[in-house]
Amino acid sequence: MEYNQLKLENQLCFPFYAVSRLIIRAYQEDLDALGITYPQYLVLLVLWENDNITVNEIADKLILNTNTVTPLLKRMEVTGLLTRKQSKTDQRKVIISLTEEGKTLKEKACEIPLRLMQKLKIEPTDPNIEELIDLKSKLQHLIEILEPLEKLKD
Repeated sequence: MEYNQLKLENQLCFPFYAVSRLIIRAYQEDLDALGITYPQYLVLLVLWENDNITVNEIADKLILNTNTVTPLLKRMEVTGLLTRKQSKTDQRKVIISLTEEGKTLKEKACEIPLRLMQKLKIEPTDPNIEELIDLKSKLQHLIEILEPLEKLKD
């Protein structure tokens, strides 16, 4: 038996892994300038859209377990980007809120997506941007297929 299914070049997962790593690396310089990590950036993106939400809501948005998100949020609280407070209506829930510093960081971060596009050598008027939009749509569809499998593990 040749085991072609085990060749790296035949794996669906490897290109996703490689692209993810390379994109995160492309973000690194900008994130370092803000003093945050990529996972912290993702948390901030969620909070910039909807502040004052629960740990579970953040975990759901990021498709992560709460036991992965909680230590991340604790570190972000220590750095002054957010606060964690028990819900007044349900003591089991922890509400996450941006501090002024966390809100201010939004202004500094707003150029990051544009700089990534520049690193990818794609201008906003580039016709190839449609390919990226289509790719993102296809990836979102794949996430929608795979996400229920992740929830079965919980």
